[in-house]
Amino acid sequence: MAKPPLRVGLIGTGFMGKAHIFGYTTAARVFDLPRNIVLDTVADITDEAARAAATRYGFEKATSDWRTIVEDPNIDVVNITAPNALHKEMSMAAIAAGKHVYCEKPLAPLAIDASEMTEAAEAAGVKTQVGFNYICNPVFGLAREMIRSGELGEIRAYRGYHAEDYMTDETAPFTFRHDPQGGGAFADLGSHTLATAEYLLGPITRVMGDTVNVIGERPDGKGGIRKVEVDDVGRAFLRFQSGATGSVEASWIATGQKMSHDFEVYGSRGGLTFSGERLNELRFYPVSAIPGRDGFRTILAGPNHPPYGEFCVAPGHQLGFNDLKAIEVAGYVGAIAGLHDEPFNFRAGWRIQSLVETVHRSSQQERWLDT
Repeated sequence: MAKPPLRVGLIGTGFMGKAHIFGYTTAARVFDLPRNIVLDTVADITDEAARAAATRYGFEKATSDWRTIVEDPNIDVVNITAPNALHKEMSMAAIAAGKHVYCEKPLAPLAIDASEMTEAAEAAGVKTQVGFNYICNPVFGLAREMIRSGELGEIRAYRGYHAEDYMTDETAPFTFRHDPQGGGAFADLGSHTLATAEYLLGPITRVMGDTVNVIGERPDGKGGIRKVEVDDVGRAFLRFQSGATGSVEASWIATGQKMSHDFEVYGSRGGLTFSGERLNELRFYPVSAIPGRDGFRTILAGPNHPPYGEFCVAPGHQLGFNDLKAIEVAGYVGAIAGLHDEPFNFRAGWRIQSLVETVHRSSQQERWLDT
């Protein structure tokens, strides 16, 4: 029996747009999906760019007007990878048209907008997904299992760190990420540290933030200079509902760092560490009663860590960033088919944006705040 099609309309073909495309094409071949993914229409800033993307990536149609996708009755999923400030308008239009919506993070620049989008989606009964594919890593699932099973004992401390260097050059031009409405390093990268922290340890209940602007002005791309007010580095101390404490840090001016989405978890019986630049490795320290036998050991991702085995039957053979997006896509398609809940829906995205804003308010007020 043929599987029903799931026709996708994609808005935007930049870095994350390509990741979503690769996610769809890989997921369709790696997983036994309940729907047959069809890359229907792609929208980009010009007709020429859209046609080029359609030819390169296998879409049936192309357009420079994203509303064409929303208004097409044959399209089931509107996938949004456009600049952050456009997420709300596009999502609300798609929801009003009865479409499922897959939106790259952040859900919206402001939590109040994310709330409105969430309420609209839930009222319409459409399925939603926000792109936080780092938590789809099989070794993240293993880490959470080890924490929840008590293998690490009482969790006492946590540290999360996301650092890259793509804004290190102070002569690089002002971008949409520098927009005061929802921009900055902590919104861009710190959102990932918060999502990972709650995925592993559960709800964060209190934060104490410190967000800092380092590069105060940038070229505006028109021969002038534009003032920058958003943070280049953001940090926060955390209190978890479980009683554990911790911290997170985000920086986009960490010279030499390319993808350090890292975490450390310390318990009474063991510890875990992970580095995003070693995507398939989890380091585990079990407390040993034998002197001289202690130390961290490396656990390599393999078929015992689902869904790694869907990609490769041999451990240690490495999944990549786009494979994590394929896992995210597979989970979302299953939710659309009614097999399970959405893995990371709009309400979850709203939660992360609310945490980001609480960290910013805490920094401004220089005090602890409840979440």
